[in-house]
Amino acid sequence: MTELNQNDERPRGEGRPVSVSARLGRLQFHNSGKFRVLQLADIQDGPKVSKDTIALIEAAVDAARPDLVVFTGNQIAGYDPAFADTFRKRHWTPVKPGNLDRTRELVRGMISTFVDPLVRRGVPFAVTYGNHDFQCGLDVDELDAIYREFPGCLNPPPETDETSETDDSSERNPRTVPQSGLADQLVYPGETGTFALPVMDAERTRTVLGLVVANSGDYSAEGGYGKPSSRTLGFLRRLPSHIGAKSLVFQHMPLPQYYDLLKPVEANAAGAIQGYRAWESHYYVLDETKTQPGSYLGEGISCPDYDSGEFVMLVDSGGYFGVAAGHDHRNGFVGTVDGLMLVATPTCGFGSYGPAAGKRAARLFEFDIRHPHRPRTQLLEYGDLVGKPSSGKAYSYDIASVKSDREGMDLLKKKTLWDALRGLFS
Repeated sequence: MTELNQNDERPRGEGRPVSVSARLGRLQFHNSGKFRVLQLADIQDGPKVSKDTIALIEAAVDAARPDLVVFTGNQIAGYDPAFADTFRKRHWTPVKPGNLDRTRELVRGMISTFVDPLVRRGVPFAVTYGNHDFQCGLDVDELDAIYREFPGCLNPPPETDETSETDDSSERNPRTVPQSGLADQLVYPGETGTFALPVMDAERTRTVLGLVVANSGDYSAEGGYGKPSSRTLGFLRRLPSHIGAKSLVFQHMPLPQYYDLLKPVEANAAGAIQGYRAWESHYYVLDETKTQPGSYLGEGISCPDYDSGEFVMLVDSGGYFGVAAGHDHRNGFVGTVDGLMLVATPTCGFGSYGPAAGKRAARLFEFDIRHPHRPRTQLLEYGDLVGKPSSGKAYSYDIASVKSDREGMDLLKKKTLWDALRGLFS
């Protein structure tokens, strides 16, 4: 029988998982009082995933030794030319009558490429979706099934019956997920891309915190980005009474309240960034009184135009302490609004737009049992972990080959070049 030492975070022996939780069979704090999660946002690439993206994932996992990795959406650039014959611009438009079998194999091969560093190191992972994943022609149910083919995936199979907005049967009846490799881990399932993972103390006597993965939607028929479905909002509303601990939410789309971390300035102010869509008439910089040192703003926050009520619900419920989002490839900041920690994580990928190569990053969250709802967080940047990129893809990405996904563009207003470019890939 292999010896388990919770304080030793280095793999010992052939095949020994890097994840301490994977060795113990459940997400839980170590005897050291720590627990770690690594967020990977916006790989956003085609079937041939950039070698630099994989190098960053490998280096970040080796450096962080996380208990869990969370992918927060837009792993797949569904608009990539490789998916042209099955591309769908919006989820309410029909899939092109192309070769879906070929798309499935391309997607399966792509997923295999970027989860392989986790599978080989024995690190479990959870996945949600963004506004580009489904555009390859496979809906999130089918994508979810492909992810579950790989060892370590904690995404639960879908409910057999359609769960209503008010039905809490799934939260009252958590299940285990055999393919995850965590034999004792319970999962509270919601709709596809939405579920909750309780994290216990080292003695397994109580749940210390929850990690919630939420499907935040993709596009709105009224224009701009969408919002979580009523099923996901209902799940988030009911969960605190079932999980018995405060939770951190991981989702793709930032909330409109992320703008509350910004300070309006004149357009010609140093570092001024134009807002996006409903906020485009204003320019902003980070409010340093509300954000942590080292935070940066590289683009307007691309959130839904219409507030779903998610933020108020998370605050008023008392059951949540933060939200970590991706989507905005060039933003990396952490702040607090009304007691809720709001986190923006930049892209970890080299297949789309983003900050300079050295600033592309994974985000590490380290939780301490003494104050589990006030995690420390750090961006693990490519420049620090890997060095110089092997290719110039991040800089020379062919934007001419991609059609704009932007909804509701006002053609009567003069747009800047950056507005035009970010509409293609955001």
